[in-house]
Amino acid sequence: MAATPAPQQAEPSASALIDAKIRDLADWRGDTLAHLRKLMHEAVPGVVEEVKWRGVPVWSHAGILCTGETYQQAVKMTFAHGASLPDPHGLFNASLDGNTRRAIDVREGEAINEAALKALFRAAAEFNGLQAAQKKKTKPKAPAGKKAPAARKAPTAKKSA
Repeated sequence: MAATPAPQQAEPSASALIDAKIRDLADWRGDTLAHLRKLMHEAVPGVVEEVKWRGVPVWSHAGILCTGETYQQAVKMTFAHGASLPDPHGLFNASLDGNTRRAIDVREGEAINEAALKALFRAAAEFNGLQAAQKKKTKPKAPAGKKAPAARKAPTAKKSA
């Protein structure tokens, strides 16, 4: 008699993994990450949570908005397209030298300008939405009523008699 395979357990959701990360940190970093996460959900309803790169929380909306990395001295929110976003309040304080990303390091005890951060989250979502719309617009379409050319067959060697 064959052994019945053990039932497979479903993978935990990204949200559950982020909950566990926050719980496991059990210090100011977990509290800060939880607070930043809450602000993200308030600013961008329908934001998608993912976990990538060995447990890094990622928030997406038509592409990656930002990541939430935790280090000994800081919780870092890295914005995938931060260099293209308006930052009138000067929130970006890390990863300032690149052409694409920007980051915000939040250290223990630092106050967060919630309104400015939410505006930055919304700007990132808007930027991603515009980028996605632009990609759709520039995608070449086949002319109406025409089929794509059929694939050509490779020539076959003739048999000699």
